[in-house]
Amino acid sequence: MEPIEIFKALSNETRLNILQWLKEPEKHFPKVSIEGGVCVGDIQEKAKTSQSTVSHYLTMMQKAGLLESFRHGQWTYYKLKEETVQEIAMFLVSETQKD
Repeated sequence: MEPIEIFKALSNETRLNILQWLKEPEKHFPKVSIEGGVCVGDIQEKAKTSQSTVSHYLTMMQKAGLLESFRHGQWTYYKLKEETVQEIAMFLVSETQKD
């Protein structure tokens, strides 16, 4: 886990929204795959931004370790990588407890 890369990835309102939406995908998206992922097109529609921008955002978040992706046919699905979210939460707690 690279905290700087994670914080960079979350320093944009749309990327932060995407992370929050993928935390509870059933609540925010009409279609969720069996594996719990959400199609890029559905994320793009909810974010109200271009497909290329959303793809760039998702790639950035995946490289930071916040998301994982998988393919079904021609479609790519993304879901939250819960382990990284837990790690960054523990990192923040430990950093705020330092003197």
